Amino acid sequence: MVEVRTGRKDEARLLGEVLARAFADDPVIRWILPDGRGMTGMFVTLARHTHAAPGTAEIAYGENGPLGAALWDPPGYAASGWRTACAVVGFVRSMRGRVRYGQIVDDLLRKERPPEPHWYLAQIGATEPGKGVGSALLRSGLERCDRERMPAYLESSNEVNIPLYERFGFTVTGEIHIPDGPTCWPMWRPRRDS
Repeated sequence: MVEVRTGRKDEARLLGEVLARAFADDPVIRWILPDGRGMTGMFVTLARHTHAAPGTAEIAYGENGPLGAALWDPPGYAASGWRTACAVVGFVRSMRGRVRYGQIVDDLLRKERPPEPHWYLAQIGATEPGKGVGSALLRSGLERCDRERMPAYLESSNEVNIPLYERFGFTVTGEIHIPDGPTCWPMWRPRRDS
């Protein structure tokens, strides 16, 4: 059985570690960090500074501990100037000369983000695929979207995950081609009124 709970402010390291394990073979992350070095620090920075709105991170637990995590940004969220400065320092320390690759991806993804207010699923990952962890995390986050009657948006960095997102009402809206790298698929889930 998988249980999902809200991540606490002091759990950025745990969130980063879980996401680093979950994204170990992800095509986009491997394009950014081919040898995997710095992956945990990059995800810790994302959890601590970039996607750090209170109460929006979630951790999925099984019998033996954490199995997955999700980082959501609420509608209109932008990290403060202080958090952005801290994130830059965190990325420079952890990514060791690969920051510009992360910036290329971030710039491409930002261009495609819809202007309509929405919940943004920035990161979601399961350390043990096929055990319902991703579904549990999606269900939890999307329940909030539905309560607030807000649409949701994500980019799938791995084509194999698209059917999972489609089962939860997301639709592929295009393709984002990273120069000399992999493809991402932007996906939109419209507002649910019921």
